[in-house]
Amino acid sequence: MPIRIFSLSLLPNSKSGDNTLNAVQNDMNKELRKFLTTKFKSKATIIDDKMVEVIAPDGEAFSILAHIGIYTNEETRLYQLHVIEYVFDKNFSDDKEFMSNNIWRDLMLNGVSFMGMSSGDREGERTRIGNKIRQIREEKGMEAKDLAKLADIDAANLSRIEKGKYSVGLDILSKLAFVLGCHIDIVPVQM
Repeated sequence: MPIRIFSLSLLPNSKSGDNTLNAVQNDMNKELRKFLTTKFKSKATIIDDKMVEVIAPDGEAFSILAHIGIYTNEETRLYQLHVIEYVFDKNFSDDKEFMSNNIWRDLMLNGVSFMGMSSGDREGERTRIGNKIRQIREEKGMEAKDLAKLADIDAANLSRIEKGKYSVGLDILSKLAFVLGCHIDIVPVQM
């Protein structure tokens, strides 16, 4: 359920003795303060006038193309960043595609004006792995078409893998590693 917090600054000034409007405004201000003091696991930071970086609870970095940095009002910027953190925490999932789709939807529903979002660090990982496969293949003096044939994959797919443009599954990655005399391992990130 999207969070809805509205500013009452656009409402006409209440007349003396109009306790109903004052009560509603006070309740909304309390809810806004409560929301702004909530701590989220995700952290959003303005990079420049149009880019926001979000670190999800698992440490994965996402970039959001949003013009939050152009707001001159600091409260507006902080509120928008807080909404982004809320949306990322609410939708955090190991299924990044599902998570990303829900984040898109909830950012729009919560009034965050944005134009796009990166899919996290996965593209960088694909590029890094593809470069490593190419490097090992070239060190062995092997042509790409020969590696593709021995691994029983299409040569065009191997080209996309080496360029980081193709999300390769574990089975194909294992075949490539075996042909290259390597194995797949999970190692800690180098900081």
